[in-house]
Amino acid sequence: MADLTTLWEVGLPLAGAGGGLGYAKLRAPRVFWSVAGLPVARVRFAVTYRATMDACGLTVQPSRLRAFLVRNVARRSDVQPVPPKVRRVRGSSTGMRATLRLPAGLEPADVIAASERLRHAWGVHSVHVVETKPGFVELRMTGYDVLRRVKMPRRRPSGQMVVPVALREDGTAFVRDYLKVPHALTLGANQSGKSMYLRNLIAGLAPLRVALVGIDCKRGVEQRRYAPRLSALAITPGEASGLLDALVGEMETRFDLLSDYGAADLWALPEEVRPVPIVLLVDEVAELFLVASRKDEERRDRMVTQLIRLGQMARAAGLYLEICGQRFGSELGKGATTLRAQLTGRVVHRVNDKQTAEMGLGDIAPDAVVAVTTIPPDKPGVAVAGDSSGGWSRIRTPELSAEEAAAICAHFAHRTPALPALAPYRPVIPTVTPAAGSVPLVKPTPATD
Repeated sequence: MADLTTLWEVGLPLAGAGGGLGYAKLRAPRVFWSVAGLPVARVRFAVTYRATMDACGLTVQPSRLRAFLVRNVARRSDVQPVPPKVRRVRGSSTGMRATLRLPAGLEPADVIAASERLRHAWGVHSVHVVETKPGFVELRMTGYDVLRRVKMPRRRPSGQMVVPVALREDGTAFVRDYLKVPHALTLGANQSGKSMYLRNLIAGLAPLRVALVGIDCKRGVEQRRYAPRLSALAITPGEASGLLDALVGEMETRFDLLSDYGAADLWALPEEVRPVPIVLLVDEVAELFLVASRKDEERRDRMVTQLIRLGQMARAAGLYLEICGQRFGSELGKGATTLRAQLTGRVVHRVNDKQTAEMGLGDIAPDAVVAVTTIPPDKPGVAVAGDSSGGWSRIRTPELSAEEAAAICAHFAHRTPALPALAPYRPVIPTVTPAAGSVPLVKPTPATD
């Protein structure tokens, strides 16, 4: 009887703890990883590191000096291969990171090729390899699928034009750094999360000292709710044509200012004379290329020409492009591929065909095309982000409703700069308070051609 009582007293708490960990693994993976997953992973990493590296082909033969010292000083006949030296191991709430010093004969590409085998050997969700400096790589291991429930890191990158937009699958924040990647293209099918990405971007830009300019030729159904934070808005192709002309004129005026001060770009100007940067947000860019009659062709050609000019030269003047659409290829018409070549940053959500994925990533990261075509439809917001360096990663934007994004824009409405060149396109916000749950209809002042 005493044995049964002891078994009951010990087994019941253990069963409760096991059930709690099982529940946490499903419902609170971050808690489970911090309590149980991380300690186990660190022990497994430390115990099996040398054997795992050897099995994955990530060891090299020792140098002659090392072999001589082992045989003659340590008096050992067996000279083992040399794995990368572990410099630092640290855990986090999403995974674990290990900094490795590569021996002569290994390169980061060798470790990247073995990342899938390392993942299985150490029992983690994923392993990403990042070269931190010559001769050093960092293994970024995630203990669970961080993209299942997106929770942005508390410590976010900061900078003049840096906006955290989404979460990478290695647990770090994906940011739009306009000083490094001035222009970007975002593609995705309907219900793929493209609008969610744009909402997070606008919500991140709203607190910054920046002018937001919108072009939404779907009569403003997406962007008109952000009107309090927009310095200009065009909701028809005709208004978009005039707005693009005004932006090109603003760019040329800023070039005159740069020339007067002998500055190479906007950020080299003295702060007291530096104009506010401008971010142009184009929703459904295909609407600017489509024409219904021969009369519209001249306007289309002019808009495309102005967009290309902005893509080629506007960075120095502090004008940045965010182009969004479902497809963006040569079938749109003359100038489409020329404009796409100027859009360095690429974010591609779920698409309906492989050709669309190739349009977005085929020219900068060909191996990312397969990753796009495998995005499931039940995971909106998941995308593949790439850049001209050839690197790419899976990302997912956190959920943000249109009402929440509109509330953020209204809260920071006082930060909306008034640009005289864009004054004809400044959205007019009704003074009448709308009904609960509704979004006020915002129409720009008619422009003069």
